[in-house]
Amino acid sequence: MSLPHPIVADLVGAALREDLGRAGDITSQATLPAGATARAHINARQAGVVAGLPLAAEAFRQIGSGIAFVGDVADGARVDPGTMVASIEGPALELLSAERVALNFLTHLSGIATATRRYADAIAHTDARVTCTRKTLPGLRAVQKYAVRAGGGSNHRYGLDDAILIKDNHIAVCGGVVEAMASAKAFAGHLTAIEIEVDTLDQFASLLALPDTARPDVVMLDNMSPHDLRQGVEMNEAAIGRPAVLEASGGITLETIAAVAESGVDYISSGWLTASAPALDLGLDIEIL
Repeated sequence: MSLPHPIVADLVGAALREDLGRAGDITSQATLPAGATARAHINARQAGVVAGLPLAAEAFRQIGSGIAFVGDVADGARVDPGTMVASIEGPALELLSAERVALNFLTHLSGIATATRRYADAIAHTDARVTCTRKTLPGLRAVQKYAVRAGGGSNHRYGLDDAILIKDNHIAVCGGVVEAMASAKAFAGHLTAIEIEVDTLDQFASLLALPDTARPDVVMLDNMSPHDLRQGVEMNEAAIGRPAVLEASGGITLETIAAVAESGVDYISSGWLTASAPALDLGLDIEIL
């Protein structure tokens, strides 16, 4: 599990430029003794899963050449309150100037990883997997999806161009699920996966009635109850020919995800993980050397 460095460098650089503005950290410039050095530790203040250490390290690297950053845990590690996550040492001005950018990335991505891990733990007794969606903050999709992986989840498509996902509005314009599938099959290359969303089991049945070569690779059973999901799984297993991969979506919460997984679906997607998961409380504690 890794993040390409150019992605990390660009995101962190943009965040530092936004924060430093036109004159830099004037508070630290005004208050810190010249040449002061400091040591700091990033500590967990609540239990969770860490993600985003490469971005935190990059913030301190870009702010100046004199800072040493050491991760005391790895991304994906579970931490308890009081766990030391990272150690930083160097010029106090530079350290404090990069603190907020480093923590913004680290707390946000750790929050996503923590939420994902809770979802994954809740369905660990099944074969289903948690996956994210395209409901990501603009510009942060790559790192938010990385945080989902750090929390034990899997990634859905990254954008509009890496898979075909036919949703209800596409179906409405096309005139039905069969018509939408026919158009998608005529367009797609042999390496392009096709997923289609269905709102009813009748729609699903019409897809299962198609010949293998006309069927989707993945079917999203959207906003269905666990009872209907189980029926969908049974229909899929009983159908002649190649079964589809089944994904459940819509209104997934920590309280409902186990029942959804127990229906027998393969994947459970949640936009909440990247769009709304709360930040993990991590703090930077400093001492002047």
